[in-house]
Amino acid sequence: MVSRRTALAALGGTALAGVGLTAAWHGDAPLGEALRHALGVAGPVPAVQRAVVTVERVHSHYRGCDVDLLTMTPAGVPAENLPMSLLLHGRYGTARKASPGGMAEVLVAAVSRGQVPPFGFVAVDGGDHYWHENVPGDDPMAMLLEEVPRWLAERRYGALFACTGVSMGGFGALVYGRRRHERREPAKAIAVIAPALLTDWAEMAERNAFTGPDQWASLDPLKNVDKLGATPVGVWAGDRDRFITGTRQFIATAKPAVASVTPGDHNDTLYRKVVPDVIRFLGKRV
Repeated sequence: MVSRRTALAALGGTALAGVGLTAAWHGDAPLGEALRHALGVAGPVPAVQRAVVTVERVHSHYRGCDVDLLTMTPAGVPAENLPMSLLLHGRYGTARKASPGGMAEVLVAAVSRGQVPPFGFVAVDGGDHYWHENVPGDDPMAMLLEEVPRWLAERRYGALFACTGVSMGGFGALVYGRRRHERREPAKAIAVIAPALLTDWAEMAERNAFTGPDQWASLDPLKNVDKLGATPVGVWAGDRDRFITGTRQFIATAKPAVASVTPGDHNDTLYRKVVPDVIRFLGKRV
């Protein structure tokens, strides 16, 4: 598990009481459990079910600021050369809030049971501008393409084989898949959960994420399905999701490898329901 010093530096002293780390420092709770709570991961589980989570602060030239770099890997699996999937957070999210629906436990359990080969996730702070350069000098997509692979290599992780995204992160994951295809370095899989695919510019304009309808149209996955190439895509959403109209439109046009619309809303209840299938989808393509 993460060392006490690493966790303290990553989470910051002012946040300790709020996330339960004070108890961990005094021996009332395992540090791993406290850190997992801080990251929004479910509570106490047997040691075999715990993921190895690390958080570092790194400087992104392309974003022009420091960002959290979070890695999540199965316990007992060497990190060296471990294949990794990006994990893109939603709007108002951060790297520490990117993991949906008990994903850490599901990943570790699937690997330990031999259901999927070992792989991990890496998350970074991407801001709220739908993972593209809306503000000059702040380009989260360039960070994903240029800096994250280098950061992983410096820490001896393996290559990025996939991208997984939730809500706004789903939009970003589809744009990332397009960019990888354009660079002739296609990803092996793109997994999107409850993707924030809007169909109305007036609604999108309220998010202040694009300079205008033309920029949005140039990046919108709904209008650029053909630019994804042959990368396998998986889509999971609830039938009451506020973005379900755009999601259904994308499914009908893109005909993804997996298209799952199940009863549910745009929330963690739905995410927990679909995460096991997402892990299986990714695991088949490591």
